[in-house]
Amino acid sequence: MRTLVVVAAAMVLAACASGGQSPTPGQNRLTVVATTTVLAHFVEQVGGDRVDVHALVPKGGEVHTFDPAPSDATRLSQAKLMVMNGLGLDDWLLALATDAGQADLPVVELAEDLEEVEYHESEEEEGVEGAGEEPGDHPYNPHLWLNVQYARLYVDRIRLKLIEVDPANQADYEANAEAHDEQLEVLDAWIREQMTGIPEADRRVVSFHDAFPYFAAAYGLEIVGVVVNAPGQEPSAGEVARLVTEIRQSGVKAILAEAQFSDRPAQAIADETDATVVSDLYTDSLGDPPQDSYEAAMRWNVERIVDTLR
Repeated sequence: MRTLVVVAAAMVLAACASGGQSPTPGQNRLTVVATTTVLAHFVEQVGGDRVDVHALVPKGGEVHTFDPAPSDATRLSQAKLMVMNGLGLDDWLLALATDAGQADLPVVELAEDLEEVEYHESEEEEGVEGAGEEPGDHPYNPHLWLNVQYARLYVDRIRLKLIEVDPANQADYEANAEAHDEQLEVLDAWIREQMTGIPEADRRVVSFHDAFPYFAAAYGLEIVGVVVNAPGQEPSAGEVARLVTEIRQSGVKAILAEAQFSDRPAQAIADETDATVVSDLYTDSLGDPPQDSYEAAMRWNVERIVDTLR
């Protein structure tokens, strides 16, 4: 699939170079491409009206198995900065940039080498179809932003990179980042307060895929297991049987399912246990209004989880 994208991207870029029409960024704005809607949202908060931001993976899309289109290569050819998570979640962006003739484009990998982070080893299997990764390339779980304190580190890293690429607007980036950091600090405190209402005996959960270890560690949940070993896979009968047994033995009350995936496998497991499926949680993607911002999505997630566990 990606071989076809490379060829098609080259054709599109050639057409643009020969006079074909292409989108033009806002006047005097820095054009930024991010891999996901979550990361694009952070860039928007820091960049304000100084940036034009585009998320390659559309709302509700699946970043782990995303296959870029020729239009994505065209979009990258016009960008001045790439923003990605790293840790294997979206490494396809680097290959796409090379295909688009942007191998030297400035890039910031928000989750890589953060000194303040206690990284969790990844439980997901790499190398699933469409993911473009080799097994074992990335030992750490990439979903840092679901811990709001780590999302604050993302915002600060974006601030620094925008200043590096566009120093003339440093004052705006500094002010925007400070304002958004204050909002995230309030959000983190609110989540901690809400989670205190969950009894200690009811804090064990299962997640659809391995997206919640940083959230769980920060806010007091225990992840007993996952429904799928990697996005794009289906659990085997043996894996389902083992997870059902674990849920019964551990007294798991909730299975955390995500909006970008079908909750059918999770519901099938819940039907064999006393667990409840908490559907439509937002992890790798933002949603439709009102869940179209990081803060709104996190508040939605927490309210759904707390209501189920409490």
